[in-house]
Amino acid sequence: MPKQLTVLGIESSCDDTAAAIVRHEVGSAPQILSQVVVGQADLHKDFGGVVPEIAARAHVEKLDYCVQDVMSLAGLSFSDLDAIAVTSGPGLIGGVISGVMCAKGIAVAAGLPLIGVNHLAGHALTPRLTDSLDFPYLMLLVSGGHCQFLIVRSENEFTRLGGTIDDAPGEAFDKIARILALPQPGGPNIEKCALSGDPARFRFPRPLLDRPGCDMSFSGLKTAVLRARDSVVSDKGGLTKKDQADLSAGFQQAVTAVLIEKTRRALAVYLSENPSLPAFAVAGGVSANMEIRAALETVSAENGARFIAPPLALCTDNAAMIAWTGLERFRAGHEDDMTLAARPRWPLDTKSGSMLGSGKKGAKA
Repeated sequence: MPKQLTVLGIESSCDDTAAAIVRHEVGSAPQILSQVVVGQADLHKDFGGVVPEIAARAHVEKLDYCVQDVMSLAGLSFSDLDAIAVTSGPGLIGGVISGVMCAKGIAVAAGLPLIGVNHLAGHALTPRLTDSLDFPYLMLLVSGGHCQFLIVRSENEFTRLGGTIDDAPGEAFDKIARILALPQPGGPNIEKCALSGDPARFRFPRPLLDRPGCDMSFSGLKTAVLRARDSVVSDKGGLTKKDQADLSAGFQQAVTAVLIEKTRRALAVYLSENPSLPAFAVAGGVSANMEIRAALETVSAENGARFIAPPLALCTDNAAMIAWTGLERFRAGHEDDMTLAARPRWPLDTKSGSMLGSGKKGAKA
């Protein structure tokens, strides 16, 4: 295995078509040579969420252009690459298939090794790409389709401490935005609306805080917001801007409170293993929420753990994390062949039982 590896990554698990090239030489920091992300927000905005068939067709149309663009931006040809990495699950199956077939075609035509990557592993290993973080570290993966605490022990070993048993936070944000007649995507629009709101006006429940462990639930919180909205509409005949802001602020505060308490519990379990350099990392689209991010940083500091939050562009779906994870797996001796299959569900922790429920990207774990 050469000391320097250059890997092309392809990501198409939901509604972002992405490609990137990452290079790493042993003993130095990884480099993102180029990356492109083509979003689909305009295609789905009239439907209140991602439409799988529309997403899959858009991936088919854009994947080859994304690959062409990153190769051109990096000034490389396929002969300069060492491997092709691709998200092969979990995700919306049509999109995952599109990416896998594109990667297979390139691998065969260029005679390059193929590495299938778990999308969640991509998020979980991003702190190693951005901060060269050593194993083991605690990771909170909090996104549109997933929410779980993981102890990341190696590029291929993850211990799940807990996760959501129903809606992921990102799903809840999207659904609450629709309930409050706010635009999609829900996360940034609720955060913006909440800035002018009073979080104390509506006291929403903090699900599962009365139970031990690190599991979470957000479905009942969504229902509580719906009932509060209906009550306001019944009394006033509609929602004012102030009502929207107060409901958004109350909801966001409740989500933050759940994540913070569960983080304290997860940190306690992780720190009981006495890691030499304790670290807590967060990734996924919801980690872009500044209130949530600041609260997580505070609780990490209180427990003496280094806090890592990758740049926002690398917290949401991207191909740099897929290229990097593929590079790590390839260096460790892993390689797939043309039987690589697209998987709608793919748990990182194969030893723990499956979580209940299913989100935008399949099973929660």
